[in-house]
Amino acid sequence: MSDIRDDADTATCTDVQLSGDGFSGDSAWERDPATGRPRPPRRPFKARGSFVERCEGCRLPVLNCLCPYRVAAQSQSRFWLLTHPLEHNKPTNTGRLIGDILESTEVFTWYRTAPDATLIARLEDSRFAPFIIFPDDQPDYAERVVNIDAVGEAACTGRIPVFIILDGTWRQARRMFRKSPYLDHLPVLPLHSDRLTRYHLRKPASASHLCTAEVAAELLRQSGDTHAAATLDDYFDAFNDSYAASRKHHRLESPTLAMCRLLEQRSK
Repeated sequence: MSDIRDDADTATCTDVQLSGDGFSGDSAWERDPATGRPRPPRRPFKARGSFVERCEGCRLPVLNCLCPYRVAAQSQSRFWLLTHPLEHNKPTNTGRLIGDILESTEVFTWYRTAPDATLIARLEDSRFAPFIIFPDDQPDYAERVVNIDAVGEAACTGRIPVFIILDGTWRQARRMFRKSPYLDHLPVLPLHSDRLTRYHLRKPASASHLCTAEVAAELLRQSGDTHAAATLDDYFDAFNDSYAASRKHHRLESPTLAMCRLLEQRSK
């Protein structure tokens, strides 16, 4: 699941195209991806933060750019983010942090009537062992539920474990799970954790609701990729603190402890 909460910091919908990196033009809003038919015009939505000067690399306000702290890590598992179209526009979305740290991460835009062809091809590729990350709270898919040990078992057979995260609000993620028949055959891996969210930028319904990057870090930790998990955790904390300071128009005077650890990794 994604950040599992709604956010006011949304870019102007008429100014963006939803693509792999989330930003570039506006054609995706003009036509329905399934039929190609023109969509009715959207009224421009000017949200809080839409006029902030942002770094083109990390998309954070230039006041506290995150780029100096970006560090590459390796993991035995991969992430595929199935992202709701509206989530691409949110600068507070943490899903992109996963791709900054793990270069093998892939992002696919979810449309109910037009599944991404590349994602379908990935799901049919026998090299991968995909798991969809979703709670085990409903009985109708109980037979598909597995635990974290299944990830290691898949790796032992020579397949690449893949965590599929539904990147959207909680309501959107529920709909994506229910309205995506091409996911119906996948094992469901619920994330059980005692960790509480450290995310400052969106208001959670519960402290136990982790944002996308926190979910990914915990999955890495539980599946044995502890170094990648720690790196992503530090990068998330750097993002969290940088963005929170920028909202108050405050420049961080010195790196935080998490930032210092990332800088030390970059220097090696």
